[in-house]
Amino acid sequence: MITKRIIPCLDVKNGRVVKGVNFEGLSDVSSPVELGKYYSECGADELVFYDITASSEGRKLFTDILKEVASTIFIPLTVGGGINTLDDFDRVLKCGADKVSVNSGAIKNPDLIYQAAKRYGDQCVVLSADVKRVDGVFRVFAKGGRENTGMEAIEWIKRGVDNGAGEIVLNSIDTDGVKGGFDLEMLEKVCNAVSVPVIASGGAGNVEHFIKLFKTLPKVDAGLAASIFHFGEVKIKDLKQTLKENGIPVRI
Repeated sequence: MITKRIIPCLDVKNGRVVKGVNFEGLSDVSSPVELGKYYSECGADELVFYDITASSEGRKLFTDILKEVASTIFIPLTVGGGINTLDDFDRVLKCGADKVSVNSGAIKNPDLIYQAAKRYGDQCVVLSADVKRVDGVFRVFAKGGRENTGMEAIEWIKRGVDNGAGEIVLNSIDTDGVKGGFDLEMLEKVCNAVSVPVIASGGAGNVEHFIKLFKTLPKVDAGLAASIFHFGEVKIKDLKQTLKENGIPVRI
C-alpha cells in the first residue's frame, strides 16, 4: 500500500514565512531556511514553498531564498508563485526544486501545463487550485485567493490533468487557517474526478483531522498543513506515529 505523505507548507512573503486565515491577515512566523531545515530533519515527506505574493505583485519568484532552502533540505521540494512561463519552470528547477506548482500562470495560459509536462514530465508539474464556494458552486480563485476567475473548479482541475498535471494540490479557501478540519466534500469531488495524486490543503487543526482525512478519503495521497506545524501544535513525528497506530500507512 502506498504510504500517505505529510507535507509542511512554507508561505513566503518578503523573505519570511507567514500564515493567515482564509488567505488573509498574514502574520510573521519564521525564516524559510530555518523552518525548511527543521522539517527536513524531523520526518516531513516533502516540503512546499510558495512565494505567495509573486503573482499578485506581477514579479518573478525570489530565487535567492529558494536556493538556500533547497541546499539545506534532503526531501522533495515543490515550489510555486509567479510561475508564468517555461523559463520560470527552468529557473526554479535549476534552483533545486523537484516539482513546480502552477496556479495563476496556468489560469492565464492553460497551455503552460501541457508545454511544461512535455518538456519536464508529468511528475514535475503540480496544479495548485485555490477553490472557494461561491453561491454553492466551487470556483477557482487566482492571485493568492484574491481574484474569482468564475471558473468551475472540478472541470478546471480535470482539464489540468488532461493537459499533463501529474499532481493536484487542492487549497480550500473556506477552511484555510480555520483549523476545523479538511474540506472533505471538496476533496471527494476532486478525487472522484481525477486519477493523479491529490494533496489536501487547508483546515488541519489537530492529529484527528489527518486520521479522518485518510480514513474517509483513502484516495487522498497527502495532507498539507502550515500553522499547526509552524507553531508546534502538532509534531510531525507524533502525527505519523498516531497515523500508523490507526492503520494508515506512513513513512516513519
